[in-house]
Amino acid sequence: MKELSKSIADLRVDYSLKKFDESDLIKNPMEQFEVWLDEAIQANVNEPNAMTLATVKADGAPSARVVLLKGISENGFVFFTNYESRKGQEILQNSKVCLVFCWLELQRQVRIEGEAIKISAEESDNYFKTRPLGSQIGAHASPQSKQVESREELERMYASFEELFTKQPIIRPEHWGGFRVKPQQIEFWQGRQNRLHDRFLFTKEENSWAFCRLAP
Repeated sequence: MKELSKSIADLRVDYSLKKFDESDLIKNPMEQFEVWLDEAIQANVNEPNAMTLATVKADGAPSARVVLLKGISENGFVFFTNYESRKGQEILQNSKVCLVFCWLELQRQVRIEGEAIKISAEESDNYFKTRPLGSQIGAHASPQSKQVESREELERMYASFEELFTKQPIIRPEHWGGFRVKPQQIEFWQGRQNRLHDRFLFTKEENSWAFCRLAP
C-alpha cells in the first residue's frame, strides 16, 4: 500500500497542450461548450458526452455517477434515466445538481451547476424511439438501483419483456425519461504549465451571462 501511495504521489502530467485566453473565449458559454464538445468529438476522445452527475441525498450527503449527455440547447443539458432510480429520486427531492465533463486527451474540464427539471413526455417519447431495441427493453426490465438476487434474475426479467414485446408494440415506460439541467454557472478549465491553469467562470444574471477569470 505504501509503495502504491508513493507511485500515485509521483504521478505528474505536463499540461502544455493548449492555452485558453480571454481572446479565445466565446461570451456565450453554451456556444463555448458546443465548440469544446465538438473538438472532443473530432479528437476521438473516448465517450466525449460522458459526464459526472452529482446530486444531493436526503441527508445532505453528495452522490455522484457518470451518465451520458443526449441533448444540448440554449435551455440546458439533457440526459435520460429511470425516474425511480437513486439519482432520479434524489433529483426529484432536490433539483440542484452539478455536471462535470473531463476530456483528458485535451487537458480540459467543464463544470456546470444548475437545476434539473423533467423534460416533457413528448420529448422523452421522441428520444426513446431512437434507442436500440435492446435498450428499450432494458428500460422496462431493469428496476434500476433496486436490489436484485442475481444476474439470472435480471436476465429472466429481460427475457419476459422481450417476449411480451413480440406480441405488442413497445412504448416508453412512464418511469423513464429525461431531465434538462438549466445552468446557473459554467466553468471552463484548460490545463497549463506550472499548474497555472486557465479557468473562466460564467454566471447567469437574468437573461445574460457574466464571466470572470479564476485563479487555478
